[in-house]
Amino acid sequence: MPMQIIEFTTDKRFVRRARELKTIETMVRMYCRGHRHQGGAPLCSDCGALFEYAKRRLERCVFGDAKPTCANCVVHCYKADMREQMRVVMRWAGPRMMLRHPVRAIVHLIDERRPVPTLPAKSAKSRSATKDSAGSEVPRAEGDRTRR
Repeated sequence: MPMQIIEFTTDKRFVRRARELKTIETMVRMYCRGHRHQGGAPLCSDCGALFEYAKRRLERCVFGDAKPTCANCVVHCYKADMREQMRVVMRWAGPRMMLRHPVRAIVHLIDERRPVPTLPAKSAKSRSATKDSAGSEVPRAEGDRTRR
């Protein structure tokens, strides 16, 4: 199946991201309970920190509600250690989701097949060339990060 590219859109209700957040929470809870992590709350401190990190990343996603699943995303916003930890959690909880939460698992599998959106266009301020006082374009040096 060829990959389709769709335009960047945002649904103001964020229904899809709310559903994905519930799926992530379910997977982290299953992993924490399945590995008998210690703690009086539903999640141990490590799993709680992982879930809070995933929640922050999901809220700040540049794609909005058109967000693809993280495995298919062109922007990897997770830090390397958190990405590896989330991969371990999903690898353990994914197959078990079909038994414990079949509807949520099937919807997640359907979401994986959604086309990947394109990145939003960058603003004129962040382009690689700037204008000098005369109005002509002056290209920036390779390592130049200063504002002109």
